[in-house]
Amino acid sequence: MIRTFLKAKLHRATITAADPHYEGSISLDRAFCRAAGLLEFEQVDVLDINNGARFTTYVIYGETGQVQVNGAAARLVRPGDLVIVVSYCALSPEQVDKHAARVVLMGPGNVIKSVEDKPVAAP
Repeated sequence: MIRTFLKAKLHRATITAADPHYEGSISLDRAFCRAAGLLEFEQVDVLDINNGARFTTYVIYGETGQVQVNGAAARLVRPGDLVIVVSYCALSPEQVDKHAARVVLMGPGNVIKSVEDKPVAAP
């Protein structure tokens, strides 16, 4: 049986801009993507801590410090909102014991505070 697990997340990133007229996506600083192991065009969920909105989109590489929601989903966030950007992976039972989720904790000004790999814990 294949199960879905957290692959990586950017936790408490700050929205820098929202552009409803740009083709849909979330623009992320390449350094944030490298830290989390996110690739361009990878599917992600965005969870807005301020208003509870949740939506699915895909990553495109952006400018330094940028966390910008584009397209229709831009109506769900505001600059200054704190968000969690999450990606998932599908693992077979044999892969679970080797998997660790990458957690990138963001600080004010979209500075990376810490990067931690968290292995799957047995029940």
